[in-house]
Amino acid sequence: MIRSMTGFGRGSVDNPKGSFVVEIKTVNHRYCDLNIRMPKSFMPIEDRMRKLVQKSVKRGKVDIFITQGNYENKNVTAVLDQGLADSYVKCLKELKERYNIKESISLGLISKFPDIITVKQTEENLDEIWDILEPAFNEAIHMLLNMREKEGIKLKNNVILKCNSIKKSLEGINDKSDIIVEEFRCKLNNRLKDLINDNELDETRIAMEVAIFADKSCIDEEIVRLSSHIIQFKDTLELDEPVGRKLDFILQEMNREANTIASKSTNLEITKLTLNIKNEIEKIREQIQNIE
Repeated sequence: MIRSMTGFGRGSVDNPKGSFVVEIKTVNHRYCDLNIRMPKSFMPIEDRMRKLVQKSVKRGKVDIFITQGNYENKNVTAVLDQGLADSYVKCLKELKERYNIKESISLGLISKFPDIITVKQTEENLDEIWDILEPAFNEAIHMLLNMREKEGIKLKNNVILKCNSIKKSLEGINDKSDIIVEEFRCKLNNRLKDLINDNELDETRIAMEVAIFADKSCIDEEIVRLSSHIIQFKDTLELDEPVGRKLDFILQEMNREANTIASKSTNLEITKLTLNIKNEIEKIREQIQNIE
């Protein structure tokens, strides 16, 4: 199944123990580049998140956003340092007696001193968090893959149309390639007649020049290879695996054969058809940059 590298998925879970929203956005990238934005307390389970996503996403820039709602086991508590509080009160009483201060020692005053009351958070149960979070991840991945596959089908159909256009142009080149040598023979004959007037033409010399030209301008091998590459390209589109890099390599070879045909061509129609092929190849190249 051909997949695009562009997609979005969202999953959520909400139960008495906790609520989470997972959002995954992907765009094209040469490799699989994951970036996860999440609460710091989740960092110990980041590796689990990466492995889960990488099972389904092989290429693309992947941005993951995790939003956390309520979670009952945070166990955030206020802790009183009783010994430190006693010491503060004792110091305040000594100050009051020494300087004959009438003001009473209030609770508000004592509580303002540093470290009298501190906030303590017990370590969260990460396995329990992951059990809650994982379904939201799976839901987001499922939505993401559906979007990537739908976009992939559109890309595949578009690319196949362009491959068929290349094949049609190549058939036109093949039909005209047979007459190139004969055209050259006629042009050479006519030119020599104009130059030497009524003198007898050296047919052996003409045949030699035509043979040399035929050898230099022969594009049979290029046509066969380019035809083979088109078939291979279409077959690769049917593979049930990431094929973006392989398609890019095949396309490079197709472009190489088209360039060789263009360099050997002396026929205007063949040159035009070759330019059409190169134009379609470039359009395909733009499309497959977004195929996983």
